[in-house]
Formats: sequence, C-alpha cells, structure tokens
Amino acid sequence: MRRFWTMVYNTAAIPGFWLFFRLGALFRSKVRRGIEGRRGLFDRLERDVRHLKHKRRVWFHSSSLGEFEQAKPIIAALRKRASDLDVIVTFFSPSGYEHARNYKLADLITYIPFDTAANARRFLDLVDPDAAIMVRYDVWPNHIWELARREVPTLIANATLRSASLRLRWPFRSFHRYVYESLTSILAVSQQDLESFRRFGLMGTELSVVGETRYDQVWQRSEEARSRHLIPPRLLKRRKVFVAGSSWEEDEDVILPAFRRIAKSDPQAMMILVPHEPTIETLERLEVRLTYLGLRTIRFSDLNDYDHEPVILVDSVGILMTLYQYADVAFVGGSFRQGVHNVLEPAVYGIPVLYGPKHENSREAVELAARGGGFVIRDERECLRTLDRLLSNKKLRQQAGSRSLALVKENIGATDRFLAYFLPLLNHAK
Repeated sequence: MRRFWTMVYNTAAIPGFWLFFRLGALFRSKVRRGIEGRRGLFDRLERDVRHLKHKRRVWFHSSSLGEFEQAKPIIAALRKRASDLDVIVTFFSPSGYEHARNYKLADLITYIPFDTAANARRFLDLVDPDAAIMVRYDVWPNHIWELARREVPTLIANATLRSASLRLRWPFRSFHRYVYESLTSILAVSQQDLESFRRFGLMGTELSVVGETRYDQVWQRSEEARSRHLIPPRLLKRRKVFVAGSSWEEDEDVILPAFRRIAKSDPQAMMILVPHEPTIETLERLEVRLTYLGLRTIRFSDLNDYDHEPVILVDSVGILMTLYQYADVAFVGGSFRQGVHNVLEPAVYGIPVLYGPKHENSREAVELAARGGGFVIRDERECLRTLDRLLSNKKLRQQAGSRSLALVKENIGATDRFLAYFLPLLNHAK
C-alpha cells in the first residue's frame, strides 16, 4: 500500500498540483509570486548554507505567516536553551516568506521547494537538518518520506485535526496514514485533536498533547506592544474606541453602517479601521464609502492633523496587535468572507471581541463565544445591537473582557511543554 500511494502521489497528484499552480498564476498574483520566488531556489540555498555556523540544524516549516507566528515562541525559547545550532525556516506561501525575510532569530529563510521526490532529496542534502518541525498542518509527503528515510526526527507542532476532516475519509485516510506514520511525533493542541489522529491507527508515531503555542506568542507580543505608543493619549481621552482589524469588504458591509449609527448618537465613539490589505485602492475605496456614510476620516499617517474625526483609517502594516490595546471593543475580520483571523490578538488585552458567522476555522473563536468573551454577529442589525450594548455598558464590557483574558492565561505554557519533549530528541539525533 505504501508503494501504491507513493506512485499515485508522484505520478498523479504532483503533476496535478503543478498544473493547478501554473493556471492559478495566470489569475492570482499571490500564486505568481510563489512560483517566481522559487526560481533559482537551489542556487540561492547552496550559497546561503555556506554561511551557516553550527553543526546542528533545526528546520521549521510553516505554510504561511499565521502558522509561523506559532513557531516563533518555540524558536525564541530554543535559542535560549540551545545556542549551538542554526535555525532554518521555510514557507510555502509568499505571504509568509515576504513578511518574515528579516526575522532575526532564523539563520536561513527560504521557500520550501515544490514537493517532488528529487526536490526533497536535493533540499535535504543541502539543509541537512538534525530535526524537523512542521507547524500545524502543512506536511509535504515527499519531504516527510525523505526525512524518515534519513532517520531525521520529524514532528508536527500545534497539530490539529477535526473529527469531520476529509483526511479521515476514504481514500484520503489511507494516504495520510502512510504520511503520518513517517513522522516521529504528532504534538496535538488538544485531547480532541489527539483522538482524531488516533483514528488513523498509527503504529510508530508517538501522539501527545502539548497545547497551542499561539497563546504564548500572542502573550509575548502583547507585552512588547504595550511599550509602543502609536496614538497620543490626548486623542483617546473620553473616547469609546472600536478597533476593526484585518477587515475585508464583506466585513465592512456590516460594521461600517452599524458604526455610523453608533457615531450619530454618540460623539465620543471612535473607530480605528485596519483593512487586511491597505493598498492604495483599498484605502481610497474606504474613504469614498465612509464619506458617503457621513463619517469623517483621517489616515493614521496624518494623525498630527487630527481634528476629532470619528474614523482613523490605518494605512500602515504590522501594527494591528499594538492598536488593539486602545480598544474598548474589537472586531476581527475575515469572518464574513472565508474565515476569521486571529481573535487572540485582541482577547489578550481583556476586551470583548466581535466576529462574523464564518469563524468555525478558529477553535479560539468558538471557545471565546462559548465563554461570553466573544460575540458572533450575523448582520448589520446584530452588529449595531451588540456594539451599542457593549460600548454603553462598562460593567458588561469588563465582564466579557475578563473572560477573553482568562482564555489566554489558561492556555499559556505550550512552548515549554513542547521543548521538554523536543530537546531530548534533538540531543540524541545523529
């Protein structure tokens, strides 16, 4: 069966993926950037590997930036406990690679090559890791099989698997069983995830629950963010601040009309609007729409000229985590489009968090709503009612915020548990 799935993957799936990406590059710039970024990959990698200083190497792989955020606390802690190693970081997505190229705790950052058997062999010949850590779910079979053939300890960190996942259905279940059996360990986020992985009937792969390092990362980032002062306190004095983060147009269709009605009745209401992609086109579109709604705006870059405008439109990237600290209530975008973004970033500040119906992709969002720290809004009317209730009722706002913060605090510590498992493996490798 293993030989069968190897043949199917390399003769059918890989050519299919390649065709899909080539066609996708015709229509999507992100796919095109990913293909272009891999040109000359091995030549660059061969050059960069020469600059690595240590004999021991650990390879971290993430699909994109969101997953890499979960790897960061592990890398930072690993650096403190084992200084005699090089950290190699790879990405599948250009969004991750482009935003992390200057990450200082990695010695080498690159794309992962397209997952052919030959590429996997060549990549591992050059990188030669002592251990490999895949973050969350992005597991490329030929690379995993080659790591197993070389007897390199290979783990999944922050592993999740829903009970209804396609990976557990025929014929994908048989294929993934072969892939997962080539891993040393699967370190799951929860007992529920662990039970889902057990359904594969894995024989040689160790399963354990260590938790979610995302909580550690968001806690560390919030500590750093509190020392940054992006908005002068005088501008926020006696204001009721609503921060809408990572918004898409579908999110804005709901929250902007609702906020307009809030601002019309309460002159102290302020919105800090952070679009997911603050391109010139997006910013101009939002300015036109906000003007049509009767809302005066000012761009974040022009705050020196602030004159009590109810909407600050953020035209910078990389500051959302810091901006959440100013919020009395937050909204997390993506939840009216395809899936909510990171709800822990506002929750760590102890504030109520709003999001739309498309939030099942986030276990944290589901848990927040169950605890009463998160509020699911399904349309403009519900957004208006919930936002007005929270902004006008300080006690309710504080109760919901304390529940948000409690969720974060209860789940801190996964990084230490991961390293307690991983370091003995690393020390006995090779």
